[in-house]
Amino acid sequence: MAENKRDYYEVLGVPKNADDAALKKAYRVLAKKYHPDSNPGDTEAEKKFKEASEAYSVLSDPDKRRQYDQFGHAAFEGGAGGGFGGFDFSGADMGDIFGDIFGDIFGGGRSRSSQYNGPMRGANVRTAIRITFDEAVFGCEREIEINFKEECAKCHGTGAKPGSSPETCKKCGGKGKVIYTQQSFFGQIQNVQTCPDCGGKGTVIKEKCSDCYGTGYITRKKKFKVTIPAGIDNGQSVRCAEGGEPGVNGGERGDLLVEVVVSQHPVFKRQDTSIFSTVPVSFATAALGGPIRIKTVDGEVEYEVKSGTQTDTRVRLKGKGVPSLRNRNVRGDHYVTLVVQVPERMTEAQKEALRNFDAAMKGETSESGEKPKKKGLFK
Repeated sequence: MAENKRDYYEVLGVPKNADDAALKKAYRVLAKKYHPDSNPGDTEAEKKFKEASEAYSVLSDPDKRRQYDQFGHAAFEGGAGGGFGGFDFSGADMGDIFGDIFGDIFGGGRSRSSQYNGPMRGANVRTAIRITFDEAVFGCEREIEINFKEECAKCHGTGAKPGSSPETCKKCGGKGKVIYTQQSFFGQIQNVQTCPDCGGKGTVIKEKCSDCYGTGYITRKKKFKVTIPAGIDNGQSVRCAEGGEPGVNGGERGDLLVEVVVSQHPVFKRQDTSIFSTVPVSFATAALGGPIRIKTVDGEVEYEVKSGTQTDTRVRLKGKGVPSLRNRNVRGDHYVTLVVQVPERMTEAQKEALRNFDAAMKGETSESGEKPKKKGLFK
């Protein structure tokens, strides 16, 4: 199961179509703000710095970004090397970014933040659905219903009562940010923070819309069709674009992340792309050999048991496992453990036959209708 991480676009505060320049700019802002050298002893700042670094290392690499857009965090399960959060920075141009960071920290008198009151992407919304084992193997489509925020028809998203308009925030002068100046060991440092009065919008609403209570949005039920890819595993998520919270200041919507919960199968067990099961084999078939029927996710197949097969023998059915999440044409294998069955109840004639068999295996003979002279395994 993938770790419970925030969406990388949400971490950097950029839209999904952000170009390299926007990614670098967003990361530079966060790196300056949370760098450990400017936040000594602050473990929360260090955590956010590593989180932003991991997000930038993925989104700045075209190949990693393509995998992430398709599969989310599940695309990188198992790790991908060193660096922050298991990622390396070989595909990212970090020199000028860290040069700016250290210049701001030790230069004195410069601002540690270049944030502005621009569009911000909305937060992601998370939900979960349950599917069967077979649906996880072969993929499926499901329809889900969630609470979805739509623009208020009465105020057209302004949040203000019809006939009135939002007013410019007096605290920040409409900028959405306030600057606090502090004196530190390195000199004068300016911290830019979101305006507490307007929440970064730059405007305040005096007369609120009666339908949306000033939020600008109405919550309604909305249905989404979710395509579950073949090979998805328990705990992984599917991304539905623009199914999340509305953006701020014209920013795009967040996404809907649907976590998949896979029900257990009565026969099959799964590990990555491999499937495991146990099949009983009669004593006679195990001794003499012969065909048996084995249940797989593709239906029953016939397998020829070799003579003298022992219990716990494992056989491999190539290509009968789970499809790869990245390529459904590549499948794992199905491993079957054969368990030789010993009958619990037998007729007298069956017991006699086994006594004669036991004696024959020891090189003894028995007269017709009589028990062997020496008792074997069966009394």
